[in-house]
Amino acid sequence: MPGTFDSRGGPIRVLIVDDEPGLVETLTVAVTEAGWRPYPAADGESALRAARGCAPHVVVLDGMLPGLDGVQVLKRLRYENPRLPVLMLTARDALEHRIEGLSAGADDYVTKPFSLEEVVLRLRALLRRAGVEDARADESVLTLGDLVLAEKTRQAHRDGTPIELTAKEFDLLWLLMTHPRQVLSKTQILDHVWSSSFDASGNLVEAYISNLRKKIDKGRTPMIRTLRRMGYTIRPAEDSR
Repeated sequence: MPGTFDSRGGPIRVLIVDDEPGLVETLTVAVTEAGWRPYPAADGESALRAARGCAPHVVVLDGMLPGLDGVQVLKRLRYENPRLPVLMLTARDALEHRIEGLSAGADDYVTKPFSLEEVVLRLRALLRRAGVEDARADESVLTLGDLVLAEKTRQAHRDGTPIELTAKEFDLLWLLMTHPRQVLSKTQILDHVWSSSFDASGNLVEAYISNLRKKIDKGRTPMIRTLRRMGYTIRPAEDSR
């Protein structure tokens, strides 16, 4: 799945503020699958602290929060960063409530219940207006969680950190990422990456998988998995949590 970077090559950061844990989890998954990095917060005070710490590119903000309500949080966010894009969420669909949120500085407004696809599309539009680079327009970019692979430049990043890959390491990672969560056998990998009749009983694939793990997974939540006697797969790090 294509993903997005900011202009400095790091992942786009999305602050998600809502006091409903289930909704936060759902939005977090949607944001992650869009190739962005989520930062959840359950109330206004923690949202303001998170905003100062992570410097988000865009905010998803519930209008009804414990303590500081959404409009109060929005006004403080606007005071500290007047150009920060904010999408407000609320179950209140009355016209006066929409006017209140927009008057306080919200850039867009979605009422609950809503579709995740709509929220992601609206966030993408806000990011474009804010001038944040959108790599999703480039279909040669793959994203899986915080791992991004660009075919044209043959570059990889994980959590915004560049990863140097050899030509065959890149080809192997590209194959895995174009089949996320699918188990690929050694024979399938040899056929697609080496296009030759290498003996599947040899350790060529194991050696390259080991190298990829050292570069992609070392010091991080593992993404590349081995299924004994079956093959290899790659999954978002979030699947392990």
